[in-house]
Amino acid sequence: MKTAMKSFNKVNTGIRKTLALLVLVFSLAACHKDLGNYEIDMPLEPQVTTLDTLYSATVGDSLIIDPGVKAPPGTELELSWKISVMTGKDLTYVGPVMKVIFGLAAENYTGLLTIHNKTNGMKYFHKFKVTGATEFGSGTTVLSVENGTTQFSFIKPDGTLQARLYKAIHGKELPANPMFLFLLKKNGGTLALGYWIITKNGGVRLNTSTMTEDEKFPNNLAGNFFTTPDDLEVDNFVAHSQGVMMGVVNGKFYGGTTSTWDQAPTYGMFGLPADGDYELAPSFVMGEANNQTYFVVFDKNKRQFQRINLYGAPAYFGTQYAVEDPTNSFNPLNVGMDLIKMIQLNNADCFAYMKQTDGKIYELKFNVSFLGPFTFTTQHKREFIRQDLITADTKWQGAKNGVIYIASGNKVVIYNPINQEVRNLATDLGGEAITMLKLSEDEKTLMVGTRETVWFTNINTGEYGSFIKKIEGIPGDPVDIAIR
Repeated sequence: MKTAMKSFNKVNTGIRKTLALLVLVFSLAACHKDLGNYEIDMPLEPQVTTLDTLYSATVGDSLIIDPGVKAPPGTELELSWKISVMTGKDLTYVGPVMKVIFGLAAENYTGLLTIHNKTNGMKYFHKFKVTGATEFGSGTTVLSVENGTTQFSFIKPDGTLQARLYKAIHGKELPANPMFLFLLKKNGGTLALGYWIITKNGGVRLNTSTMTEDEKFPNNLAGNFFTTPDDLEVDNFVAHSQGVMMGVVNGKFYGGTTSTWDQAPTYGMFGLPADGDYELAPSFVMGEANNQTYFVVFDKNKRQFQRINLYGAPAYFGTQYAVEDPTNSFNPLNVGMDLIKMIQLNNADCFAYMKQTDGKIYELKFNVSFLGPFTFTTQHKREFIRQDLITADTKWQGAKNGVIYIASGNKVVIYNPINQEVRNLATDLGGEAITMLKLSEDEKTLMVGTRETVWFTNINTGEYGSFIKKIEGIPGDPVDIAIR
């Protein structure tokens, strides 16, 4: 048996050697016969001579990338560009040199240049990176109106003016009839929640880093309402310390919601208006104390002062307050006049400027306690000492130092309601009509707008508006200003 197995193994080994030898022979024969020419004639590639791997782009400025592409003879090339955005719309462009306004956030991005040889259909891909930087971290924004068109501009700390910035970035115009410009911040902190440009019938929200319409939050005023009112018409807005807007729309009072995280998309949105039978005049007073907020408003039909408190949302209480009238000067429940302007000084004294049916202007002074006990205390009623200052275009700013700044025509005056002293602003404004009046946050600077110019004046202690500086080249007439 063992002998038979050995014979079988010898035969099997011989067969394997024979098969291996045959495979080798046939392989050598195949190699010997395959004399084909495998050299491939590839088309010439376009030469990219000046494309860098990394570019730095400043938000709001031009991003220009010239790759220096040289086309092979007899070919037609098309260059397309894409900067990828993780949480938004990619930035794309078609052309031999990329020329765009960089409006993305101050982050890092991956770019791709695609070169399409339209003659033979070949495509070539070249990657690059873009680092976004912003010059909007500090500076001055100005809202203005130029020949009926709303404009939004930015002034860098070095004084460089980027006029008509919104149009440059978005390629479209803002809504007409500008009213307010807000830089919303929470509790006076450094975190800015957004810019709001408010117009008579609309508004736009901008990201503070990019000046683009914010995609995270509602980016227009109509979208900032959970239920948008019909025929939306803004009467007045103010900025609340929680970084939201409060105000009167279509005669009703609205307050931005603060009951959620300030980075939530719904933060600052308007719910339903304060419920009640009322129609408000545009001007009102907002008071904040002990983490509570109240509003003194005026019903223009009933001609009476009313109370609104903020309890998460605005709550209308009408005339639910006690009247204390030690001077017997006027009845807040039946004033009998039309409200022109309401101002609160020092978080205490309130002044209302009212127009009588005979056209005379009266000054009403009062105090309120609308955080409990709810009282309205009258102080005085008297004819305003400078009737000539009050027109439809008069602008007002009440300061914590107890004075009121009034702009009328081409001049600004400083009015002290204690002694009725009226003093002209020290700075000569060149005789141009006043289109804007605004206090700085620390109330040490009064900013005045005239045609194409914003004036900065010193109103610190002992100063009466001495000249500090001016910014020229503003497109049109300044309406409002915000400084970051």
